[in-house]
Amino acid sequence: MNWFLRYPLKRLLRPGDILVLLAGVAGWVMLSISLWQSGPAAEAQIRRDGVLLAAYPLNEDRTVSFAGALGITVIRIESGRARIVSDPGPRQYCVKQGWLSRPGEMAVCAPNHISLSLTGGPPTHESMAY
Repeated sequence: MNWFLRYPLKRLLRPGDILVLLAGVAGWVMLSISLWQSGPAAEAQIRRDGVLLAAYPLNEDRTVSFAGALGITVIRIESGRARIVSDPGPRQYCVKQGWLSRPGEMAVCAPNHISLSLTGGPPTHESMAY
């Protein structure tokens, strides 16, 4: 701490250093804005063991059920979003994922071999790392 008081930051930075820092921050802001924006998702795809079982538009409200390895998984679609309502898996990670509304978002019920993913626009990010 004494070092910082003896050599203030102002003496260590030159005008070019400040310009580089400002350019870096501006670039980071621009990349964040451009990479994290996307339009709304248009379709919900349900897969079992990687095989597409069904695809439903997100603009029609419905509740659907699919048989998996352990039992029945119930999926709810409404108001441009979708979620897994119930699943027989022990830890309920896919149910806890909640509502999905952006392209590229996904909920995976691994023990039951069922997954729900949204498509229809450029994906914002990969959501497998819940």
